[in-house]
Amino acid sequence: MTVMEFFGCAMIAFGPSAAMLAITIARDPIRIIILISAAFFWLLSLLLSSILWNVVVPLRKELAFGVVFSVIFQETFRFLFYKLLRKAEVGLKKVQEVGADGTSVSSNRVTLAYVAGLGFGLMSGLFSLINVLADSVGPGTVGLFGDSYYFFLTSAFTTLAFTLLHTFWGVIFFHAWDNRSYAKIAFVFISHLFISALTLLNPRHLYFAS
Repeated sequence: MTVMEFFGCAMIAFGPSAAMLAITIARDPIRIIILISAAFFWLLSLLLSSILWNVVVPLRKELAFGVVFSVIFQETFRFLFYKLLRKAEVGLKKVQEVGADGTSVSSNRVTLAYVAGLGFGLMSGLFSLINVLADSVGPGTVGLFGDSYYFFLTSAFTTLAFTLLHTFWGVIFFHAWDNRSYAKIAFVFISHLFISALTLLNPRHLYFAS
C-alpha cells in the first residue's frame, strides 16, 4: 500500500507538469536551458531564505516569518530572471531563430514567461514534496496514531497547485513588467503570499482550507 501511495501522490503532484514539460519544452533545447535556469534562480531564493532563517534565531519557530520572506525572495528572483531574459533576447535570437513548433522562441515572450514559470514551479514542487514522498514509502501507516489520513494526498495536491500557480504567475508577472502594469505585479505578489499563508493551517489539520 505504501508503494502505491507513493506513486499515486507522485503522479498527482507531477503528472500534469511532466506532461507539459514533455509536450511543450522537451523537444526544444533553448526552452530546456531557460527551464533549468529558472529552476536555478528559484534555488537561489531558497538559499537566501535559508540563510535568513538561520541568522534570525528568535524567529526560527515562527513559520509565518519564513513564509513571508520566502515569498519576497521568490518574487525578487523572478524579477531578476525576467531582467536576465530580456537582456539575453538578442543572444537567443542569434542562437536559434525558430523553435521546434515553428515559432520564434526568442521573440515569443509569452513562451519565455511560460517556460520560466514552469521552471520555478517544478523546482518548488520537488523541494516541497520530495521528503514527504520518501516518508510515504514506509515503514508505517498514515493515521495510525490519530493523524490525518489526508496528509499525503493534500501534500500532493498542494504541490500540484503551486507548480501550476508558479506557471501562471510567471506569465502574468512577465507580461505585467513588459507593460508596466503594477496592479498585475501586485496581484502576483499578494496572491502568492495569501496562498502560501494558507499552508500555515496545515499544522491544525485544516487541509481542505489550504
